[in-house]
Amino acid sequence: MGKTFSEKILSAKSGEDVRAGDIVTVSPDFILSHDNSAAIIKKFKLFGKDRVKNPQKIVIVLDHVTPASSEKYAQNHKEIREFVKQQSLPHFFDINNGICHQVFTEQGFALPGKLVVGADSHTTSYGSLGAFSAGIGRTEAASVWATDEIWLKVPETLKIDLKGELAKGVYPKDVILKIIGDHGADRANYKAVEFTGPAAPRFNFSSRFVLCNMAAEMGAKNGYFPPDQAVVDHLKNLTKEGIDPVYSDKDACFEAVLSYDISEIEPQVACPHTVDHVKPIREVEGLVFNQGLIGTCTNGRLQDLKAAASVLKGKKVHPSVRVLVVPASRSEYLKALDQGIIKVLVEAGCVILNPGCGPCLGAHQGVLAPGERALSTANRNFKGRMGSRDSEIYLASPATVAASSVQGKICDPRNHL
Repeated sequence: MGKTFSEKILSAKSGEDVRAGDIVTVSPDFILSHDNSAAIIKKFKLFGKDRVKNPQKIVIVLDHVTPASSEKYAQNHKEIREFVKQQSLPHFFDINNGICHQVFTEQGFALPGKLVVGADSHTTSYGSLGAFSAGIGRTEAASVWATDEIWLKVPETLKIDLKGELAKGVYPKDVILKIIGDHGADRANYKAVEFTGPAAPRFNFSSRFVLCNMAAEMGAKNGYFPPDQAVVDHLKNLTKEGIDPVYSDKDACFEAVLSYDISEIEPQVACPHTVDHVKPIREVEGLVFNQGLIGTCTNGRLQDLKAAASVLKGKKVHPSVRVLVVPASRSEYLKALDQGIIKVLVEAGCVILNPGCGPCLGAHQGVLAPGERALSTANRNFKGRMGSRDSEIYLASPATVAASSVQGKICDPRNHL
């Protein structure tokens, strides 16, 4: 019997013939961390090591609270910068670069066949480029810094077969929200999720990123799109390394296969306080909200900003709503500037924030007050995620957030395109 993508990657990296359920010890190609590197440094020092084992593999991006909003965060950033210098870490990206997951892909670290671990749950994003990428904890990250090794359980694979074409006004965010809403936030616990089928090649890199990013909200260990020629061409501009895609065998054993005709999907909204509390937009239309958020690692790329601008052009944000826009990276910000997208958003009344995680984690920028409600393109809507535990977060596509921000209440974006 053939093997899945995940079984092949972990067999190759461990040097053993492994199947789902086996435990392997592997040396990852890269390990990512962000502002939480300050906490990882403290744990690393407990191992009694003077030097990290393999500095070339460590990638650190400051993105969560940037610029620092308090003395505490400033001190954390200072300690990280000093550690980077002391350890001679070559892959450090300070506060002017953007969100770690976007920066990681732009710098050519996420390649087909690579094994990446990261101290952030949305490390699953790199499966959009054909990598095996999984989130790990801070103590695990410190251990990898010290030993260049980690043990992993080979995950079973949940196959999601996509066919059809997206209708106008429906976006990749609607697709993944629909899947999570149908099957629950625990459907893929410690499983690989493989997005495939005749519709998969129609998803460009930015679209694939959305689905792999939010595979984490299904509990997935890793998400994955089989790389095609478009992905290979995209990566040729980012790396001089050889590109060696890995694919699941046709006779591989999958835990289950979920089939979706994406042409039947309508705009979706995840309601408080769980990502799997999903409803079609017609069931929540008319709900007023106070703050819109367009951006984050899920929906902060040029494609997303352009979708929002196409709705907002020539219109004004409703006076009862404030809209925050957070480009995913400096590179995406510059592209949007060059194409006049930022001008459209600013003229509509949006507030443009520096590339980073910003309001998404509720540590600074756009914190919600008690009783307030947000409509966001982020990936999580847990109680207290964006500030007060007495606030509410709804999740939707950039077009839905933009259209609703004009109306001052949740509305169907298909009526505004």
